[in-house]
Amino acid sequence: MRMLLRWMLSLVALLALLLAGPVWILASNQVVTDAHWSSLDRSSAGIAPDPTENLEAVVQVYSARAYNWRGAFGEHIWIATKAENADSYRLHQVLSWRRPTVVSSIDTPERAWFGNPPTLLADYRGDAAAQLIPQIEIAAVNYPQAELYRIWPGPNSNSFIAWVIREVPGFEVSLPVTAIGKDYIFNGVFAAVPSGTGYQLSFGGVAGIMLALEEGLELNLLGLSFGIDIMRPALKLPGIGRLGVPAKVLGG
Repeated sequence: MRMLLRWMLSLVALLALLLAGPVWILASNQVVTDAHWSSLDRSSAGIAPDPTENLEAVVQVYSARAYNWRGAFGEHIWIATKAENADSYRLHQVLSWRRPTVVSSIDTPERAWFGNPPTLLADYRGDAAAQLIPQIEIAAVNYPQAELYRIWPGPNSNSFIAWVIREVPGFEVSLPVTAIGKDYIFNGVFAAVPSGTGYQLSFGGVAGIMLALEEGLELNLLGLSFGIDIMRPALKLPGIGRLGVPAKVLGG
């Protein structure tokens, strides 16, 4: 009986530790939870090159806090591509309210995600971007779970991004620790990490471990991850994200 009680107390303590970050994000009003989606900011952050002035090919990856209360737990990630001499960007992402969920459409590349400003994760230009774009488009079309969306533990919008990155040689992106679903591995439990600088073991996105030069060490418990980055010193906490030196923006 005493052993069972200790086990239950340990489980409660673990849950409290994992949820402390998201609770703090909500309590400190860092995400908007009391506004309709149609009234929230969707303006450009002015990060992407102007396609009317920049003729070279561009591939960028952005992340932003998810909409409403989900933003206390995780982020939404999307890929923006512009072919050489093109006058617009095409965004590739998974949207939970669409079937099929994969959407590749012309849009503003660095729009705020329903009130949450975007962060640039990767930036490829010129020949490197031109080689990536057709492969990204093929990977998006071949996404194996386009009719299924599970916010937790995946497959979700971040599972899609991780899938595309792994399918495209030379496309390396370090995804944030708060990208819930990025650790969902299709048809297996072992894979290279999205940055291409290490490997991870993951059981359905619910539990696992990651070790890589760019991502550092991450532990995944119940879909929430925490860890430490030695190369660019930082703590990585559930809900809160990265505390320390910002992650490197990968690209070429």
